[in-house]
Amino acid sequence: MLKISLKRGGRLCCGLLLMLAGAAQADEVGCVTTAWKLIGANHKVCVDVFEDPKIPNVICHISQARTGGISGGLGLAEDPSQFSLACRQIGPINLPAKLAEEETVFSESTSLLFKSTNITRLWDAKHNTLVYLAISRKVIEGAPANSVSTVPVMPWGR
Repeated sequence: MLKISLKRGGRLCCGLLLMLAGAAQADEVGCVTTAWKLIGANHKVCVDVFEDPKIPNVICHISQARTGGISGGLGLAEDPSQFSLACRQIGPINLPAKLAEEETVFSESTSLLFKSTNITRLWDAKHNTLVYLAISRKVIEGAPANSVSTVPVMPWGR
């Protein structure tokens, strides 16, 4: 299951297509202004939260830079590939019988065309750990920006 966060008008078209395919939306926790703009939206960093669709009691927070100005306010600006990821266990984890070694759990468009932030869950069976890898994908460039967070699968007690 793919989770999508729609924050800008320019992402609406792609987001609607993915929603028709069963995608859900992440929740915005909040945003902090990083640079004030006289005209248009301010530059900011926003934090979204989403639940892993196949692993109950695992949540991830992702912070991402958002471009302001007139083009940013209209959803036409390309957001920079600047983000951070933190995932945590918030209750008992029961892994499904068949867990894919690699699965996309979140995707968000960061420009009108061809650029997105994707979060993939990897399973490190040897260390009994869920690994969440956020990468920026841009069709033209290689060596994408990335961030990683791990969740060891451990007993949940009081």
